Amino acid sequence: MNCPGGMLVFKNKPKSYRDLPLRVGELGIVHRQELSGVLGGLFRVIQFTQDDAHIYCTEKQMEEEVAKALSLLDLIYNKFNFKVNNVELSTRPEKRIGSDKIWDKAEKVLEKVLNKKKVDFKINKGDGAFYGPKIDFHIKDSLGRNWQCGTFQLDFAMPERFELEYTDKDNKKKKPVMIHRTIYGSLERFLGILIENYNGWMPTWLAPIQVRVLNFTDRNEKYSQQILEKIKSELPEIRIDEDFSSTTVQSKVKDASLMRIPYIIVIGDREEKSEQVAVRVRGDKKIQNFEVEEFISKIRKEIDERR
Repeated sequence: MNCPGGMLVFKNKPKSYRDLPLRVGELGIVHRQELSGVLGGLFRVIQFTQDDAHIYCTEKQMEEEVAKALSLLDLIYNKFNFKVNNVELSTRPEKRIGSDKIWDKAEKVLEKVLNKKKVDFKINKGDGAFYGPKIDFHIKDSLGRNWQCGTFQLDFAMPERFELEYTDKDNKKKKPVMIHRTIYGSLERFLGILIENYNGWMPTWLAPIQVRVLNFTDRNEKYSQQILEKIKSELPEIRIDEDFSSTTVQSKVKDASLMRIPYIIVIGDREEKSEQVAVRVRGDKKIQNFEVEEFISKIRKEIDERR
């Protein structure tokens, strides 16, 4: 876990109530010594990357901060067209730190936020972290399996253990509340779910290669290069490459399709003469013809809007 490091960041210099809420995020590597036989692909690994965030706030701020984290989770999952399939509120385990009074308060806050946001959830009794209750978010992959990804944990105990404090308005030292927050959970697992869910056909904004330019014959290579450079100059951020090899255009299209490249541009004599581009979209066998500017405008909008 990376939480102790997060607390050392908080303790780096004195804090006042004006510094709160303090939201600190990192893409941190964490490790799990998993049981034999349960490791599988990207879905369950020993070392993985987690989008860790630790939010330090006052007791008055904690409800609002949990609600904001919930809104962020909805925003991100909607971009991937994922729906949360199952939400669990996990309560105090048998082995835990902190008083029952603190646990009562923490559990009530999480339950209140979920009810306010009208989230359907179930109580997972006794499955909270040893330092605080948590909300777990599960999404379903293309095979119908549930995977726990996002999690929010409300923690009064660890700030006390690590002697975190801030100066309040009345000039008294107080303990902050700590919210542990991850949206993707394991980035490796989330990527595995994405790949299976889209069968490798990532949305254009996510695809490793978004466009590939092919020439029909060697004599079309010069014009194909011009089209490539024009797209690059107008869309510097685009991930585009080319295949000007001497193999057949059918072979080049097949290779690009196997790589799940969303847009394949083919340049032949006809396209060179008309100053257009022939585009094959996402494995569709139908070819669409575009003016170059029209194609650039289309793909720019698709990427910007993260369709």
